[in-house]
Amino acid sequence: MNRSKESASDRSIRSVPPGTPGSDFLRLDATEAPPGGLADWLTERLRAAIADGRLPVGSRLPPTRVLAADLRLSRGVVIEAYRRLGEDGHTAGRGRNGTFVVAAPARAPAPRPGLPRADVHFATPGTDVYDAVRGAPARVDLSPGLPDLSAFPRAAWLAAERAVLGGLASRAFGYGDPRGEPELRRALADWLARTRGIRADADDVVVVAGVAQAMGLVAQVLRSEGITDIAVEDPGSLGARQHFRYWGLGTPPVPVDAEGVRVDALRATGARAVLLTPAHQFPTGVVLGGGRRRELLRWAAEGGLVFEDDYDAEHRYDRPPVAPLRSLLTDRVCYAGSVSKLFAPALRVGWLLAPPRYREALVEAKRFSDLGNPVLPQLVLARLLMSGELERHLRFLRRRHHRRRDAMIEAIAAHLPGAVVHGAAAGVNLMVTFASGPADTEVAAAALERGVKVQPLSWHCQLPYSQGFVLGYAACPTAGITEGVAVLGDVLSRRRAVS
Repeated sequence: MNRSKESASDRSIRSVPPGTPGSDFLRLDATEAPPGGLADWLTERLRAAIADGRLPVGSRLPPTRVLAADLRLSRGVVIEAYRRLGEDGHTAGRGRNGTFVVAAPARAPAPRPGLPRADVHFATPGTDVYDAVRGAPARVDLSPGLPDLSAFPRAAWLAAERAVLGGLASRAFGYGDPRGEPELRRALADWLARTRGIRADADDVVVVAGVAQAMGLVAQVLRSEGITDIAVEDPGSLGARQHFRYWGLGTPPVPVDAEGVRVDALRATGARAVLLTPAHQFPTGVVLGGGRRRELLRWAAEGGLVFEDDYDAEHRYDRPPVAPLRSLLTDRVCYAGSVSKLFAPALRVGWLLAPPRYREALVEAKRFSDLGNPVLPQLVLARLLMSGELERHLRFLRRRHHRRRDAMIEAIAAHLPGAVVHGAAAGVNLMVTFASGPADTEVAAAALERGVKVQPLSWHCQLPYSQGFVLGYAACPTAGITEGVAVLGDVLSRRRAVS
């Protein structure tokens, strides 16, 4: 929807009685609004007040009827402005109690101690590149894999935590089971059966500190069996390659095309294990096709092992769900997932379902890694899973992500002419490619200097591939998405002009 156009609520206002159409609240004056842009004007004024602290988190906005009367506006204008702030995650309605500020727009963070300002080596990304990007100040963050942290269900989490603590025996504060708490493992087994079609019981589940730890545990077990390589998709996650390489495994690349990973090329690597994101391949968004699945299952049945990262499987908009490989071949698939994109990465809670032959060794590796995940967050998450709160939260996220995805596609069409968009049907990021142009690392570095974070596609490639970017949209309000893509388009056009 083009919000710059005059809406019905905008058109209905200008029967203004004598007097000043202003309010003591934030000193708002509706006469400053451009014709046909009342909702845009009010939204931006409120957003600015939240950002600069005049409306701190926890403060309540005036009732829509009261503010509309003060400003001599149609109530529909105020309702629309409040709705947009809610979409952005800045406010939340609490029924008859009113609308409250729940999160402020992200400000550019100060550089972390010991980390130079915006010291990101785009051309040669090292193992610290993600820390450097996170520490670099920016107005707009379009990094892929970043969830909407403002959407964290604080009220539901607090309620579940109180309920858990109220009924928790003292002995529960001791060391937990390194496999994970039985309540969470049962809840996860039920959740995966219900949502992903995976038949498992609690004994099949190992609770881990996110997919990153699952990779480390599997790498240790593979090394102990004499396996020195795990093949990876190309393009494929730079971060995943870094994790496996840290644990001493090589990562030979396997090309990805429109049907997913090329199994003939996988065979040619000679690798006995492979990392895959078959439900929504990162970063291309390709779904592993039926023919490729059959080829892959034959490869696995001959002795290969699949590490299946069920990346972004829950976040889909324009296509039906895709069956995980784990549901088709239990004995040759290590299946991993986490709540990082559903709730928050800070929880560090994920799960690993391993073939029976590897389970004992993986539990031993987990035990000597950290003695098991913290118990209390596991019990809280189990309660949220069993209560249906996770499904409710996921439905809310899908609606919000859908709108932000559409906003990013519109912005790309407007500001990046000639760009090809990939992976729009699901996930929380888009891949954008160009037929020609300057190096994507140069453009990403220049965009960061102008306050916009993006990841160059070349980071995620070992084999030659098109120049492009991987752009996340889950964490950024629609206005920020539009601004960020516009800056990226301007940088790109300027670089093309001088090249």
